[in-house]
Amino acid sequence: MGIESVIADVSHKPLVVESSYMDYVKTEKNNKKNDVKKPIKIESEQKSDTNKTLTMSALDAVKLAGRLMDAGDYEHATQILTMMPQTNNLPVEIERWYLLAQMAQRRGDYDTAIKIYRKILDDQPDLVKIRYELALCYMAKKQWYRADYHLRLAMAGTDIPPNVKQAMMYYRWVARQNKNWNVWFNFGAAPDNNVNQASGERICGTWYGWFNGCTDTTEPERAVGYNMTLGGNYEFRLSNHWRWKNDANIYTNIYDKHKYDDLYLSASTGPRYVWERGDVWLAAVGARRWYGRDRYNWSAGLKLDTNYDFTRKLSGGITLRVLDNKYDEYDYINGQTYSSNARVSYSLDATKYIILRGGVDRDTAKSDVYANWRYSTGIGFGAVLPWGFHVYLEPSLTWTNYDAPRLVVVSRDNIIQWDRITERDLLQRYAVSLSNNKFDVWGFVPTLTVSYMHRDSNIPTRDYSKTTIEFSFQQRF
Repeated sequence: MGIESVIADVSHKPLVVESSYMDYVKTEKNNKKNDVKKPIKIESEQKSDTNKTLTMSALDAVKLAGRLMDAGDYEHATQILTMMPQTNNLPVEIERWYLLAQMAQRRGDYDTAIKIYRKILDDQPDLVKIRYELALCYMAKKQWYRADYHLRLAMAGTDIPPNVKQAMMYYRWVARQNKNWNVWFNFGAAPDNNVNQASGERICGTWYGWFNGCTDTTEPERAVGYNMTLGGNYEFRLSNHWRWKNDANIYTNIYDKHKYDDLYLSASTGPRYVWERGDVWLAAVGARRWYGRDRYNWSAGLKLDTNYDFTRKLSGGITLRVLDNKYDEYDYINGQTYSSNARVSYSLDATKYIILRGGVDRDTAKSDVYANWRYSTGIGFGAVLPWGFHVYLEPSLTWTNYDAPRLVVVSRDNIIQWDRITERDLLQRYAVSLSNNKFDVWGFVPTLTVSYMHRDSNIPTRDYSKTTIEFSFQQRF
């Protein structure tokens, strides 16, 4: 049967393109009417080996393809959508690709549908319906973490019908119930202009009034680090709400100056309770660290991790930890860490979000000189931009107050002397990250992160500044 016969067969049916973006076509400010109305030609193969050409506007062709799709004739709908020439009208092109993705999705070809939905979102990240359909495809493939990620963004959209909001909430609950495993892997390179966090300050003056001289502190060292993170988790499903969750993580940073090499291993295991709006995980944790290729320390303890969705746009969580720390060579630092960290995220819409962080940490030690309180806060802003870009900015502050004074060299009134000072530090960090999904390589996207850190201390030799530029490949969601 040729296309002209199909037209006669379905022409009496009302035009209903399911979940169509034709409303978007009508309201698009930059709608190029001439492109929409410009006649296009579609050739249809006939049994007589002759070609018949149909002439219609691009908009009419897409509408016809939608009607054919609803009638179950995917073959001719696909033929129209793939044979019609590309137009300069973005809404019509979005509708064309959307219909192709819908047919792939209905046929169970989720990989093709995912590729098309991603292509659309790379150019138009604010299309809630597309992101919602992408999440459903990930759910069909049981990629629950990715499904949950896109559902969370879609739920922040505007003008969502109440029944669709309810469906999204339900699907997030389904995703949360089924998120039983995940694997992550990131790698990259990061030049560092002060890997040893040194001040490089020279202290000059008169030593106790007897003779003039200077003393030099450690100079900052430049190095290039090659980092990798590999980890995963798996949950055993015990019931509809209870799980037993396990995770493990490896982080390493190998520098061209190997005395700064860092390797960190961690693992956690424990029961997790899941309900419609959140989850709670109580786990035993353990970690081991090597620094400069020598054994550095290990720790073991407990953590409580909670997450809760207050509304479809507002979510938050609290993490509590208690750890016992043992150092291989510096036993005077042995002690405990008690930490409490909270985070709140708010989605402004389907493409922009804000994250607030805050925390209090307490480190004890055999020597009170190293025992301290830390208070931290930060605010992040992220946006999914057109052309596949994603940007994230976060300034943060950390205050560290030590318990007891330490013996340090200071210069007062041009006199160099030893003094006992209880250290007080303020660490400022400013970071910006930029990635682009259009450069997807085997599921990884390039990410550039630039960060600047500056520590102010009441002990001048403890001041330092550093800039790190990191280029990495991270998994795409």
